[in-house]
Formats: sequence, structure tokens, C-alpha cells
Amino acid sequence: MNPFKNAMKQLDNAAGIMNLDSNTHEVLKYPQRVLEVAIPVSMDNGTTKVFTGYRSQYDDTLGPYKGGIRYHPGVTKDEVKALSFWMMIKCATVNIPMGGGKGGVIVNPKELSEGELERLSRGYVQKLWRNIGSDKDVPAPDVYTTPQIMGWMRDEYERIVGHSDPGVITGKAIKDGGSEGRSYATAQGGVYCTIEIAKKINLTPESTTVAIQGFGNAGSHMARILSGLGYKIVAVSDSRGGIVNMEGLDIDQVSEHKKNTRSVSDFSNAKNISNEEILELGVDILVPAALENVITKENAGQIKAKAIVELANGPTTPDADEILNANGVIVIPDVLANAGGVTVSYFEWDQNVKGEHWSEEVVIEKLEKIMVHAFQGVWTVKEKFNIDMRTAAFVSAIERVTSKGL
Repeated sequence: MNPFKNAMKQLDNAAGIMNLDSNTHEVLKYPQRVLEVAIPVSMDNGTTKVFTGYRSQYDDTLGPYKGGIRYHPGVTKDEVKALSFWMMIKCATVNIPMGGGKGGVIVNPKELSEGELERLSRGYVQKLWRNIGSDKDVPAPDVYTTPQIMGWMRDEYERIVGHSDPGVITGKAIKDGGSEGRSYATAQGGVYCTIEIAKKINLTPESTTVAIQGFGNAGSHMARILSGLGYKIVAVSDSRGGIVNMEGLDIDQVSEHKKNTRSVSDFSNAKNISNEEILELGVDILVPAALENVITKENAGQIKAKAIVELANGPTTPDADEILNANGVIVIPDVLANAGGVTVSYFEWDQNVKGEHWSEEVVIEKLEKIMVHAFQGVWTVKEKFNIDMRTAAFVSAIERVTSKGL
């Protein structure tokens, strides 16, 4: 499954609905720039190994390119192109003044020592520094990259250019200019989308059952926040399996159990289930918060949830989308549902370039306003064209980008 081909299908679909000008449509099929670099790294054993890195800069119509850098052995040029396109859509969907970018290095970081990882990270910046900066392109952490790696990259960039530029990188530790609230921002944005869709389908928190596939950073925070608001979390899972209790789970106790055993499985007062089974439970809201492509044409017909809130990136395949739409399942797409992360990354950049530091309360207040407004805007487009929420988000985003002129 080529991710860039999937992305272009989504573009074509939205372009057809909004009668997008054919010339504009053609321009949007291509990233403005894709950089491929060779990064030589001195290994601890005295040899030199050369790693391949990428940075796709899709579109900067709304503002500097924005998007993470991932370290993964499966990174490809088509993957970073697709991810940069989706970042353009995501930023435009929530109407923040950033464009779409994404980067990656073909590497298994678990095989590198800390010193090798630092030399790789600094080497990446040495090859790309002319093309990044707080006014050009603002990277962030992604798969297998961390605030520490971002700190090395920022330090290397500032060493090369000879001046401070804290806004060149987001996802930094708070002591290094990071934003309050960033650690749970993705989950918090998903919570706001959950609250809004619950209202649309006439559910009250106490009457709403939620299953969350993925109990990592985003999923566990979302479970905690929703539970605190009165929603009934009945099932959660991690890479080792899942648990269900239709009467509701005590999320604090589940978190403690996972901390002690490294898995949610075998939690008392709950039944063990598989990651596949959690998707097909009879719940009101399903939250895929782990891997991509978990909802497919093979299992979409068995999904009983009234709504899906995509906290993960790309959890639903295009074929599955069609089945879910036909069955009346409302999907709040990843480009909206998990945009809390990039929104608070934008806040970090904004604070850095202005020399400010906002309190956690201010950050969350600003995030709620943006997420709720974005949800309502996408819902309005959905109703106007009688289309699904994913396509509505793409239409809304593309309208925003093209209204500025490409």
C-alpha cells in the first residue's frame, strides 16, 4: 500500500467534490521540495556508516513547513511525501499558520549508542540547515525521536548559523523552550473532538461507552481525561493485548497495573481480549490510538461503534472508510482528531519567536478554542456537501490553502 498514492486519492476525491480548478489541483499533487541527503556517521567501532535522510516540504502557503522527523528502518521517500501532504492538510484543517513538512532517516535507532545517535542527529542538521529555521521549516519529534534528539538538532543548527533560534525545532523539553501541556496535547485535542461528536449524536458522558486501542502516551492520556469527565472507558489495549469490562474500567488502577506488569493484560475485574476484538466491541465511541491500517475492508463491517475518533495516524484504510460510511459510522479523521499535538507545537513555536512562555491553563484554553472551532467548521462542510468527515476536512483544508493562492 503506497501511502503517497493513498494521499493523492484523498486529494482527488476532495478536488472533485469542491470543483477545484484543474491547474490548482495539478500543483497540489507535488511537494514543493523533497531533499534527500547522505549522512556519514563515525561509529563507535571506528568505521563510518552512511545513512539516508529525507525532508519533504510540501507546501508553505499558510506558513513555515511543519512536521516531525522519524528514525525508522522503514522510512521511504513516498512515506515522507505522504506524511508532509497530510501535515499540510492537518495544519489547514485547524487553521494554524503552518505548512506541511515531514522528515525521516532510514535507521533503527535502537541499534545505535547514544553517541552515534547524537552524531547522526547533528549530521542530519548539517545537511539540511540551509532549508530549516523558525521562518522556513520547523521540525519536531516523530517515531523514535525524542526531546533529547530535538535538543541536539537545535544546538547544531544554532552552532552553524551563529545565533539563537529556539523556534527552529518544537517538541523540546520545557527547560529548553518547550510548551506546557505538550505531553498530552494530542489526547486533549482528541477529547475535544469526542465531546463534540457525542453532542452531535445525542450522547451524555455518563451514557457513553468508549474503547481505546492503544494505551501508550496518547491513548492513556485520553482514557484518563475522558474518565475524569464521566465517560465510561470499557476497554483498552496495548501491544500485548487488551482488557474489557462493560461496566467500566478504573483507569488509574489500569495505569498502575501497566506500570507494574508492562501490560494492561490480566487486569483484575476485566476480561482479556485481543487488539482485533477491541475494534469490534459494542461501544458508542471507538478510539484507535496505536497503529496505522488497523481498520480494513476485512473488519470494517464488524465495527459496531457509532463514531470513531482517530487518535492514531492513518488507522483506517480507504476501503474501510467506504464501508464505515455506508454503515453510518461517523469517522472523525486523524487530520482533525489528533491535531492537538501539532497545534500545541505551533504554540511552542509562537512562544519561542515572541520570547514568551504561557501557562498550562492558557495553552489548554487556546487549544480548546481552536479544536472546537475546527470541528464545527468541518461538520458544516460535511453537512453542506453531504459527505463524510474525512473528505469534509480535506475540502475545508484545501479551500484554506488555495484561497491564499499557490
